[in-house]
Amino acid sequence: MVESHTAPLDDVFHALADPTRRAMLRSLASGERNIGELAAPHAMSLAAASKHVKVLERAGLVRRRVQGRNHVCHIDVEPLAVADDWLRFYERLWSDSLDTLDDILREESTPTSYFEGKNR
Repeated sequence: MVESHTAPLDDVFHALADPTRRAMLRSLASGERNIGELAAPHAMSLAAASKHVKVLERAGLVRRRVQGRNHVCHIDVEPLAVADDWLRFYERLWSDSLDTLDDILREESTPTSYFEGKNR
């Protein structure tokens, strides 16, 4: 059975998979931008930039409003929080595994006395 949050999470990771979209999102983190401002650093057409923004919108990462002839975009961080929660599970898993490895390495590097080594 597919959980209800799977599709939105898939959309977020799909949107973040592209470096251009990640750069656009980072740009929006410092404030609103229109499509032309988002396109400029990437030397792409407005149509291409708009397609990238649509993917970000579909993932819920960006909201767009029309102001005259300009399409102004702003970031919505809620889907990022959902992705962060999902990733934190694996962060804990890795952290626990690394703690166990650290314990093993500390045990192996503890020097044994001369007499303990002789009894082996």
